[in-house]
Amino acid sequence: MTMYGPEVSFLGIPRVEIDDDEALGGSDVAIIGAPFDGGTSYRSGARFGPQAIRASDCQPYDGSRPHLALRVDPLRDLRVVDVGDVEMPAFDIELALGRLGEAVGRLAALDVIPVVLGGDHSIAYADITGTHGRYDDMAVVHFDAHADTGNLHFGHRFGHGTPMRRVIEDGTIRGERFFQIGLRGYWPDPATLAWMARQQMKSYEITEVRSRGLGAILDEVCAAARQSEAVFLSVDIDVVDPAFAPGTGTPEPGGLASWELLSAVRHVCSTVQVRGMEVVEVAPPYDHANVTALLANRIVLEALSGVCRLRAPGDSSRPEDPLLIDR
Repeated sequence: MTMYGPEVSFLGIPRVEIDDDEALGGSDVAIIGAPFDGGTSYRSGARFGPQAIRASDCQPYDGSRPHLALRVDPLRDLRVVDVGDVEMPAFDIELALGRLGEAVGRLAALDVIPVVLGGDHSIAYADITGTHGRYDDMAVVHFDAHADTGNLHFGHRFGHGTPMRRVIEDGTIRGERFFQIGLRGYWPDPATLAWMARQQMKSYEITEVRSRGLGAILDEVCAAARQSEAVFLSVDIDVVDPAFAPGTGTPEPGGLASWELLSAVRHVCSTVQVRGMEVVEVAPPYDHANVTALLANRIVLEALSGVCRLRAPGDSSRPEDPLLIDR
């Protein structure tokens, strides 16, 4: 089922039902849509993100995307299916997140990597808790302009500014296993930053990224995240400068360039065991020429290409990953 727009799978990959154990059991990765923006604090529209991410490409929708640099085809070297959208009513955030968490947990229990297309970042609570149910120890690598560690969202526990606090408070993720890259702007406030420090979260503001180099920070993050059994990758599109990704609800100037994020995501997925992933906050009503949705589409492809590299490290027919980030 697709909640908004015509029925289309991610770049033409096979479409299966999420309750089809036989089809899912033979899959490595499942694309799943989370069309929800009831947790936004400023501009809505991310409910249309999954459809836009699936359909933003100028090439044939043939379920194949050979990677020029890595000589892999993530949609064919891996068994990737699309299970459609979770039905997420905008009027009830707890019901919506509960349905999503159940769906993500079902995929993870079958050893299928869930790749969730958002939706606003409130869905991270369901995505992380659903994936974590399969593993004893999981780290989170989080690319974002915002920490999303607020205590309340308009008086409510759930919203797109609170999910990372909730998963730590609930005991799902230990604070020292949480790594944030790209933070900038004028929030969180001092009290929230103090809470983050007490949890031993590791947050890299954009000023540190620029001074030390993104490559050095990725090496540090991956070395620490590798100590966990599994890693969840959370990518908020607003980690990228709005010059490259205008179609988002809470844009913040001064972010990463699109090529930096693509290379970073590929590096993470080719270095650590990413067992779940989300791309969130793509809001098509504010996009221009689909550039934000296309970037999100490519984030998924780069991540899956990295997974391919990690699973075939000794294949001499494939070149080394040309990480383009300075150290």
